[in-house]
Amino acid sequence: MSLVGDGTEQSGGGADEPGWDVDPDDEPGIAVLTAVGRQIKAWREAAGMRAGELGAAIGYGENLVYKVEGGQRIPRPEFLDGVDEVCGAGGKIAAMKRDVAAVRYPKKVRDLAKLEAQAVELSSYGNHNIHGLLQTEAYMGALLATRRPAYSQEEHQRMVDARMARRSVFEREPAPEFSFVQEEVTLRRPIGGARVMRQQLERLLEVGGLPNVEIQVMPTCHGDHPGTGGRIQVLKFGDGSAVGRTDNEFAGRPVSDPKQLRILELRYGIIRARALSPGESLAFIEQVLGET
Repeated sequence: MSLVGDGTEQSGGGADEPGWDVDPDDEPGIAVLTAVGRQIKAWREAAGMRAGELGAAIGYGENLVYKVEGGQRIPRPEFLDGVDEVCGAGGKIAAMKRDVAAVRYPKKVRDLAKLEAQAVELSSYGNHNIHGLLQTEAYMGALLATRRPAYSQEEHQRMVDARMARRSVFEREPAPEFSFVQEEVTLRRPIGGARVMRQQLERLLEVGGLPNVEIQVMPTCHGDHPGTGGRIQVLKFGDGSAVGRTDNEFAGRPVSDPKQLRILELRYGIIRARALSPGESLAFIEQVLGET
């Protein structure tokens, strides 16, 4: 995953709006952005404009225009709207916002979101942080801010937006079944401070009250379970297939081999059995909220 620059380039009198650099390993994303860039360049040239002139007309720098046309920068929706209007594209450039939006987030995040959107069952054990689907925006931001080397401001917001977009999975019809087991420490580690954690705990209570969601807490005193190796996640799909991942085995990569999946399901089943029940867990979260 690449990091964006400082987003303060200036050329031709126009400020270069902070944007998103393209991940060089994201081949599908590069293909889309290259095609979009070619269209922008074609419309600019048809309008008889230089890159610097287009940039000045829409309020951005010449360098950004060249980068977008070369498929090296992900354009913002406002950028595409501006090009469409100035070049007289009649909505043809603005219509590309949907294509750009589809590759806006990092490929790893897009791949995960796609799997989550297709799953009929999602099971997840977390021993370090609260699962991304359960996080509030403030918690996400505070958690991502702990990363070193730090994300740039634009990349940080991009990652937060990507995680927020994943939460739409709770609105799917028919609703998938969710099972989350969170270690007690994830409820008590003050990511972002007391206020952020109170909001996060309230979010857990809200989501945990949904009929298709079960959240369980593994008390720290319950040490005899097979979750000490790290996170476990298993997603099952309507066609009977599944994919899983764990931190300490299979090189941390997603696996779909039935033998490997059985190992993950066995571990998760034991973890779930040794955790507090969903009802006990919600009561426990309420207790922690009162102490926060």
